[in-house]
Amino acid sequence: MESGYSLSVSFHQLSDLHYIPADLDTVWNFISRPENLKVITPSDLGFEIVTQDLPEVMYPGMIIEYRVTPIAGLRQRWVTEITHIREKHYFVDEQRVGPYAMWHHEHAVEAVPGGVKMKDTVSYKLPLGPLGEIAHMLFVRRQLNAIFEYRRNALNEHFGIFEDVPDSAIQGHSIK
Repeated sequence: MESGYSLSVSFHQLSDLHYIPADLDTVWNFISRPENLKVITPSDLGFEIVTQDLPEVMYPGMIIEYRVTPIAGLRQRWVTEITHIREKHYFVDEQRVGPYAMWHHEHAVEAVPGGVKMKDTVSYKLPLGPLGEIAHMLFVRRQLNAIFEYRRNALNEHFGIFEDVPDSAIQGHSIK
């Protein structure tokens, strides 16, 4: 006899759209430097770059190691690889070691009148099957939303607020 209850284990996707009142070169130079990730990451995540002597310019195949505290007091190693770069268009980082079963993050930028449109798309899967899905419903989704909200605010502080967001654009994020 079947219980009738099923918790599917699936991939999730977060999209975040933000407009920045700066030129493409300035925005690209900021977002493509790993050391600036700390500026746009909430301090409660305990984010720390472990890799020593990072080059100033990202390149495909670059490995970066971090330490994060995603859950209160639980220190976690996170290793990402920069897998794709198209300068002043996008770059992709993928988790090699860390808290997710799969993590693929595309950072895309595009010059628009008055500044830059920046879109982040994160595709991810949690470990632990149905337990990971429960964690997603209880706190992971909320935590990722909070991180991207913090990033938008930090980018606004750093670059200013884009005044003329196109009517067709909906800034913010969504998780599927």
